Amino acid sequence: MRNLNSSTKFVTLLIATIVLFAVWITSVNAQVQLTENSKLALNGIGPIRVGMTVDEASRAAGVRLIKSYEPLNEEFCSYFKPQGEPKGINLMVAKGRIVRVDISNERVTTIKGAKIGDTEEQIFSLYPGQIRVIKNPLGGPGNNLTFVPRDVADNNYRLIFQTRNDRRVKYFRSGQLPQVEYIEGCS
Repeated sequence: MRNLNSSTKFVTLLIATIVLFAVWITSVNAQVQLTENSKLALNGIGPIRVGMTVDEASRAAGVRLIKSYEPLNEEFCSYFKPQGEPKGINLMVAKGRIVRVDISNERVTTIKGAKIGDTEEQIFSLYPGQIRVIKNPLGGPGNNLTFVPRDVADNNYRLIFQTRNDRRVKYFRSGQLPQVEYIEGCS
């Protein structure tokens, strides 16, 4: 009887350990997946960081990245996007490395919570004293609201919100200089 009780306790402990391990692995994998809940930072989105290769980013994000834009001069830069979901996330790649993240998905937010549809005033309040306003460089209505970080370690990065005539964010991007400031992407 004593051996049966001891064996039962061991099996119970073993099963509990396996279940806890499985839950832990699932939660770790859920944290590294690129989703609409991933937050845009100055230097990347979710598990994807500026400076990664496309293969590194694909592994980190848990989703295959496919070419989404074929520019005239691919040596200059190109764009990749997640195959399938999430939509509206495009990664600019130059010299084999991710340099910029463009967002056109209304559900994706920055770390501070800024998103498509926010007013210029909301952006100013989320980033007080750190927004530089530039009239639409293409001459149309709206502005480019550029977040300029104060931290010296981040001085090579920017976060840019593009607004139109209603002064609401239409899309936004982050990444390293100079690519983050390219007005027409890889064109």
